[in-house]
Amino acid sequence: MVVPSGSLGSWETRSIVTNMFPLLVVLCVIVLWAGITLEAAEENLEEFALLAVMVPTMVDMGGNLGAILSSRLSTRLHLGTTEFDPRDRVLWANILAVMALAVTIFTALAIGAWLIGQVIGAALGIVDLLIISLISGLSVAIIAVIFSLAATYGSYRLGIDPDDTTIPVVTNVVDVFGMVIFIGVSGAVLGF
Repeated sequence: MVVPSGSLGSWETRSIVTNMFPLLVVLCVIVLWAGITLEAAEENLEEFALLAVMVPTMVDMGGNLGAILSSRLSTRLHLGTTEFDPRDRVLWANILAVMALAVTIFTALAIGAWLIGQVIGAALGIVDLLIISLISGLSVAIIAVIFSLAATYGSYRLGIDPDDTTIPVVTNVVDVFGMVIFIGVSGAVLGF
């Protein structure tokens, strides 16, 4: 698929601000939900302090995974080498790479949290931490993949440069879902 010149919007500051300002306002409101969820879980995070150590990495890595995929899709779109076709092997290779990276990162997060817990005396079991980290992390990675695909394709269809929209959309949405999923899975595993 060859993308015609100028079909993905303009690189002019006015065009970018016009497209992004309303989107950023909506995303700010959405991110408030993550903050409210974190505030509501404050007692539980104080009781299980080791979970509070995991929160920043959990949320940050989910957004980063989505940003990686979004960037790769946007680049392929600009080069005219992508089609949003379920049979596209390169697309699936990118998705599988992101999922493999998620397994690696979230396993390392659980092990790192467990080691920190051993040092500071706030230990949770390694099995519980692995379950929490992997279920939360892989769920967030799946959401990141879905929103990366949707944001890139939606931007392209609207004639907006995906480089301007995909990363803010994906990282903010994944932040919110990441927080909600992490707190929900932690509560289910640890019984709070």
